[in-house]
Amino acid sequence: MINRYSGLSRRDAIILTGFLVVGTVSSVHPASETISVLKTSGCGCCLMWVKRMKEAGFKVEARNVSMGELMKFKLDAGLKVEQASCHTGKISGYIIEGHVPAREIHQLLADRPDAIGLAVPGMPVGSPGMESGKNVDPFDVLLVRKDGSTEAFARYG
Repeated sequence: MINRYSGLSRRDAIILTGFLVVGTVSSVHPASETISVLKTSGCGCCLMWVKRMKEAGFKVEARNVSMGELMKFKLDAGLKVEQASCHTGKISGYIIEGHVPAREIHQLLADRPDAIGLAVPGMPVGSPGMESGKNVDPFDVLLVRKDGSTEAFARYG
């Protein structure tokens, strides 16, 4: 029941509640955020990762490039060769390298650390886009700092 001294009518309270719910959902799942992905044309796991990101509420624009162009983009972005995977994304100024789970991308966007972005080096089995039954290789999602150093942002397996 609305307190008659609050100045809010029942109708206004319902409308305000609706705005709060929509605002909360929008901030948790940034559907307006677009991940721009560079990948090579023959990589099926990249397509599966793109699918997983779309399922998680991201807009994704994927573009096929040569391996040379892809590696140049990675290195120009500040990644090291040992941090590389088969595709590279960019969202809100952050690099997303490889099979990074959507949960960590959402967390990165919420925290906004002073970093290059996130990386899952290689192609670990069980990571998004690399699912193979119940098999899961242990892997870390690395936060790549601007000085090139890394730290574990999340651990799987």
